[in-house]
Amino acid sequence: MNNQDQKHKRRVRYKGTHPRSYKEKYKELQPEAYPDTVEKVIQKGSTPAGMHRSICVDEILNFLQITPGQTGLDATLGYGGHTLEILKCLDSKGQLYATDIDSIELPKTQRRLEDLGYGSEVLKIRQLNFSNIDQVVLESGPLDFILADLGVSSMQIDNPDRGFSFKNEGPLDLRLNPNKGESASERLSKFSEDELEGMLIENADEPHAKKIASAIISALKKGGKINTTTDLQEIITDTLKFIPENKRENETKKSCQRTFQALRIDVNDEFEVLYEFLEKLPSALAKGGRVAILSFHSGEDRLVKKSFKHYFRKGIYSEVTPGPIRPTPEECSSNGRARSAKLRWAIKA
Repeated sequence: MNNQDQKHKRRVRYKGTHPRSYKEKYKELQPEAYPDTVEKVIQKGSTPAGMHRSICVDEILNFLQITPGQTGLDATLGYGGHTLEILKCLDSKGQLYATDIDSIELPKTQRRLEDLGYGSEVLKIRQLNFSNIDQVVLESGPLDFILADLGVSSMQIDNPDRGFSFKNEGPLDLRLNPNKGESASERLSKFSEDELEGMLIENADEPHAKKIASAIISALKKGGKINTTTDLQEIITDTLKFIPENKRENETKKSCQRTFQALRIDVNDEFEVLYEFLEKLPSALAKGGRVAILSFHSGEDRLVKKSFKHYFRKGIYSEVTPGPIRPTPEECSSNGRARSAKLRWAIKA
């Protein structure tokens, strides 16, 4: 075939400054190639597709007081935003370990940080659940500082193939590591109505838990399958039609958010994993070592608060934060995903 017979395939046009479809946001998904577009999206108070904007960076660094030569752990690597700032503080002197279970995002973040000059001589990345912090310590020794950001990263939420959000249709998956365990769709098919109601209350304080649980189980019994994010959203929307019209849209949106959150927590055993991590923390820290934990919903924050106070009363922590530290109004204004964040810290005696 000669060149005249080959038809030129035109690239899909980038529709506006912030197109709706995830795949159409190819400029945002290539921040190194389109920095001007990415900056415009950020200036609008949004997070570019495929990226994550770290929260409470100044507050975390001010507390951790990282100095060159220390050894620390970023227990939740994610997009690597906090990691990068910590590496700058270490100034290529010392060691930073980082863990994450996301088999899709971890290699991307590792390549991004390597391209910035942070190789294995200073940054040691492990695909590991942060509840296995004791395995890291076997290699690193006692840690001078630890950071755990418990939030789901924006690039996970925004990618419809991961099924974390009801805003875009995709498989109802919700697994942080899609290669392990059961998807949310599979989990739903195994709940009894009482178990599902209890899970919605325990994991998300869902006020309409009984009605939503009943509707989900009813749909499954009728032979319907809840395979996609849209399937689940439609069930919740239909169930809450009794809410007065002037409040319905907002209430339905919140119930969708809470239901997806509750399912994600269940699918990934997030409370159990956090509890195990908190139990192992004191043994992982060096004397005078510091830990900062950023949480995003009340269940996580309660566990962190209870653990810190427990070990403070036992004299294992010499000091704990008197209350949660919240992002500044300016940060919340520029990044809406910061609004629910709470930061707590502790110092090993």
